[in-house]
Parts: sequence; C-alpha cells; structure tokens
Amino acid sequence: MQIARDRQLDGLRAVAVSLVLYAHFFAADGSHWGHIGVRLFFVLSGFLITRLLLQARDETSFETGTALGSFYARRALRIFPPYFAVLGFVWLIGLEHSKEVLAWHALYLSNFWYALQNEWTPWVLCHTWSLSIEEQFYIVWPLIVLVAPRRSVAEICVGVIALSLAYRFYWPLTGTPSLARDLLPPASMDALAAGGLLAVHRSKNEAWPQWVQRSWIPLLALSLILLWLRPVPKTSLLEWLAWIGLEISPLVPLVMLVGSCARGIGGSLGRLFESAPMTALGRISYGVYLYHAIVLAVVVQAQSFIPVNVSEQGLGRFLVAGAGTLLLASISWCAFEQPLNTLKRHFPYVRRQGGGTAAVRPGRADEEASIYLRASGDRAKTLEISDVQ
Repeated sequence: MQIARDRQLDGLRAVAVSLVLYAHFFAADGSHWGHIGVRLFFVLSGFLITRLLLQARDETSFETGTALGSFYARRALRIFPPYFAVLGFVWLIGLEHSKEVLAWHALYLSNFWYALQNEWTPWVLCHTWSLSIEEQFYIVWPLIVLVAPRRSVAEICVGVIALSLAYRFYWPLTGTPSLARDLLPPASMDALAAGGLLAVHRSKNEAWPQWVQRSWIPLLALSLILLWLRPVPKTSLLEWLAWIGLEISPLVPLVMLVGSCARGIGGSLGRLFESAPMTALGRISYGVYLYHAIVLAVVVQAQSFIPVNVSEQGLGRFLVAGAGTLLLASISWCAFEQPLNTLKRHFPYVRRQGGGTAAVRPGRADEEASIYLRASGDRAKTLEISDVQ
C-alpha cells in the first residue's frame, strides 16, 4: 500500500534532519553533511509534490482551480503557523538583532537576504534560506504540473535540471565564491526538479533507466571521496571542481534512495526506515528543522546554567540542544501543528462528481490523507496523497 511505503519516506526525512543536526550541533564548522540533508529534503519535496498533483490530475473529476487552491491552502496550514510563530518569538526576544531583517524572512526571501549580504547574519535564522527556496518552488511548480500538457512535465523537469547545472558551471567564471552561488533558486532547482522527474516516471511504473542503474554506485563513491577530501587545501581550480562535484554527484544516489523507498525497500534497511523512532522523527522533522537554530541560540545563552559545554560544536551541544529541539518539536506537533492540519479536510484536491465535497478518511492528517472519489454511481476509489513538509 502507498501509505506503508510512505513510512519509509518518513524515515528518509528523519535521516535528512539528522544530518542537519549533526552539522550544526556536533561536527566541526564547514561540515557538508548538513547540505546533503537539505538536498535530500529538496528531492523528497519535489517528488511528493509532483506525485500528489499528478495523481489529482489523473482523476476524472479533476479541476485545475480546485486542485491549485487546495494545494496552496493545505501548504499554508502546514507551513505558515509554526514558521510565523518562530518569527514572532525571534522578534519578541530580539535574538541576534533579527528584528531589522524580519520582513525578508516573513516574505520568504531569506535566501536573497543572505546572498545580498554574503554573510550568515543573523545566524539564528540562516537555516530559513532553504524554507524560502521551497516556498518559492511551491508558488511556481503546481502551476506547471497542473497546467502544462501532461506529456511535457518530464521534459520541463529535464530542462530545469539542465539550467540549474549550467548555473553551477557559470560560477567558476566569476572567480570568487559567494553565498549567492548556493542560495539563489537555480542552485537548488536541480534537486527539486529531479524529485519531480522521479514522480513522473514512478506514475508510469517505469523501471530505472540503465544509465541510472550503472552510475549511482560510482557517483556515490565519488561523493564520499569528495566529502573526505573537502578539508584538504586545493588550488582554486580544483576547489571549484570539487564544489561542483559535491553538488552534482550525490543527486542520482539521492533520487535512487527516494525512489526505492517510495516503492518500498525490503530487508533490514527497509525495517530501519519504517521503525517507530525513525517515522516519529520524520513526522516532526519540519519542526525539528525550524526550531533547532532557535533552541541552539537559547542554549548557548544559558551556558552558565548548563554543566556541559554547549558553546562549541561537540557532544555536549549535540545532546543538550538536540534534546531541547526534539522536545520542542514534539510539543509543537501534538499541541499546535497536528490540530491545525486536521483542517486540511476542508480542502480536497478533487471533488466528487456532482459537486459534492470529497470526504477525507480520518488518520494522519498531514501525511496520509485519503480522498474518496465517486467515479460512477456506487463505485469508489481512493487517491492516496502524502502532504510534504
């Protein structure tokens, strides 16, 4: 069943957010694992968004306006409340003098702010650059998937990936690295569009192309080698080539991982992704990602009351800030996010023939909503949809 397989995608969310926590709480400065985690989030988002929109589009009672309006309403219910609660908290206590730039974050332009400044100031909100990228993607991508000719969606995905790769190869010509090369939308569109392309092929139950089957292991090996060599001093040319390689080489392995979990991985790895701790962490991963920098800032300020060192990267920071983040995200999910997500039942992607509103089966409102559709008379079928972080 689709829902059972999506438990493994929850497990992947847990992996992605764990890599971010490792990079920000434990590893030495400059760890690239956090960026890999964000790239995994992007592939997941592109895949799940495209999949649910294609599923809605394939229904006989599909209407573009209904699906589009419901998509934006459901995304607003899932994303906006905790996000603006964080901005309100930051404004209230004035963390890192963030008040002066809150308008950029409120408009989901964090990535442009940090790119223009070319520095991570204020740090406490720097992680919102990726949330801005996703929100910018959410605005445009549903229009493409729902309005463009169905047969053209795959070609559009390939075109977006090609443009993103061209953007990367442009940057060595500029001579000097800057935050803009990683934070402007084209730098992440390849991962998002690759997830979309995966959804198109999975909707047709197509097998992996031969070039993907043959290349993912060498590309994974290259990614690990480049990660291992990242701290090694290099010439400027080699530095550029290593950066491009680290951005491109993990993409096919990440897509393979998402696609395999979407179909369902067997064995011990599949059981790990489906385990209760992994799926629980994946379920609250949006809150974990959103709150972790805020918790870290508060924990560091409270260092004098904490018996272990949380002012520097290491085990103490990882344990204390990590536990605080998980606690806050769990409370937020149970008391705040999950109740709001139940309102999604008022925004079905498709409606019953005859103008009635499709009923929604009770359950995990944000991950496993099932829309019941009347295709004819007394015949009903279920459209399984996973709303993403």
